[in-house]
Amino acid sequence: MSTSRLQSFSLGAATAVAAGLAAIGSRKVATWAKIGKGHPLKHRLLDVSSQALQTKYPLEAMSTYLDGLHLYADDMGRQVEAAHFCIHLRHDLHQCVIFDRNEPDARLIGIEYIISAERFDALPAEEKRLWHSHHYEVKSGILTAPGVPKLAERSYFEDLVSTYGKTFHTWQYDRDDFPFGIPQLMMGFTDDGQAQAELLSDRDARVGVSTQERRAHRENIPMPHVAAEANAWESGHTVQTTLRDVPLRRD
Repeated sequence: MSTSRLQSFSLGAATAVAAGLAAIGSRKVATWAKIGKGHPLKHRLLDVSSQALQTKYPLEAMSTYLDGLHLYADDMGRQVEAAHFCIHLRHDLHQCVIFDRNEPDARLIGIEYIISAERFDALPAEEKRLWHSHHYEVKSGILTAPGVPKLAERSYFEDLVSTYGKTFHTWQYDRDDFPFGIPQLMMGFTDDGQAQAELLSDRDARVGVSTQERRAHRENIPMPHVAAEANAWESGHTVQTTLRDVPLRRD
């Protein structure tokens, strides 16, 4: 690189860093520093400047952080923690991105759509097989909103208890530290004794919640009617995604 180009890059880089630091604040600076380790300087400078200068409306609209556990639809023994970040898109529809934890370097592992009971009832029969209920996740305390005062959290879960979710994980992080494979359908727990006690205990300690305390606090939340068509895995037969060859359409 010539001297003039080097000086130009250095000046531009310094300007970007100054603008970035002034705009994003101390918490985002700490986050950037944590995830930027090992990246080339050019990439780190581009990251911090774009973070300061670009508006990211979908991310800014995410209003709720929920932490829970999921199980693979076809394998009850495979269970993972799921940190949801959600947007209440419509009155009967939430959309969530899911990470393995709430940390700056968390792995993006999937998505979930959450709908009302009324919307679920209107779904085609085949579609209903993809959805799970949230009644037990809420009533048991497994699904939690870390950092939210219990009174406010209870009010939120009074609405969520009757909803249904459709979840696909794109990263099987319980097996590989790389997003191999195709998206996998996930489900939620429906009764005591299903969630792995050690996994739940580790989650509680890391997130700073007590599942048992949350369960007791939600005891008086009314148990909703649960549609028989949801939670298809409980029957012993379920659906799961697979790869198959298909002819290419060119019209």
